[in-house]
Amino acid sequence: MNLTPEQIQRYSRHLLLKQVGGQGQEKLLAGSVLVVGAGGLGAPLLLYLAAAGVGTLGVVDDDQVDLTNLQRQIIHKTGDVGRDKTQSAREALLALNPDVTVKTHTVRLNAKNAYELVSAYDLVADGSDSFETRALINDACFFARRPLVSAAVGQFDGQLSLFKAYDTDERGSRFPCYRCLYPQSPAPGTVPSCAEAGILGALSGVMGAWQALEVLKEILSIGTSLAGRLVLFDGLGAQTRNVKIQPDPDCALCGAHPTIKDLTLHHG
Repeated sequence: MNLTPEQIQRYSRHLLLKQVGGQGQEKLLAGSVLVVGAGGLGAPLLLYLAAAGVGTLGVVDDDQVDLTNLQRQIIHKTGDVGRDKTQSAREALLALNPDVTVKTHTVRLNAKNAYELVSAYDLVADGSDSFETRALINDACFFARRPLVSAAVGQFDGQLSLFKAYDTDERGSRFPCYRCLYPQSPAPGTVPSCAEAGILGALSGVMGAWQALEVLKEILSIGTSLAGRLVLFDGLGAQTRNVKIQPDPDCALCGAHPTIKDLTLHHG
């Protein structure tokens, strides 16, 4: 792949970086990322991936734009209220960078479609807002052998990690999966949603942009991977903390004696 004169100008700040350069930019243009959720995390994540020139972006979301979304979901405009988030996001991404191909999946991710959707992309970024969906995405990525960059936000706090339990580190030790960190989803009603507890809008921007950074690093194979580490961000204290995640030998998905062999345990 040869960069066009317009691409050389558009991505000039990438080309100046020795860790990226022309070859790295070509990797980005050839890459494909599935983003689950065009909401608080997905909005900045998608915008930065498109701006960076990631060639194919898939957007999964079955929701419509609501006025309450606009406080943090910056990919949508006031005039988009009532429209499918996938279509609103697609227009915004193509307006930002017509280089990219945007594939819309206006569906709810479920046991029947997750593996096929995940398998069609090089990497998955999870911006969903439910533990059940996160577990489903984790399982589908494990079976499809796709890296998963996962982020979550609370009122003023965020967390971020990368999961690829099908792979090992340089010492031959396997990486953990999301289930190694959260073996069971919390009981319904124990963790309030953004609609119930509120969220400071800019926090979504911080974590979504950070998620995009980790996606780009993974595509480019640069920097230190977050695989096996969880970053915790305290927005009010402006502090971060790194926590090492150990693979769980008894993990139902990636442990020594797995009991999860497919996606049939996920309903719907």
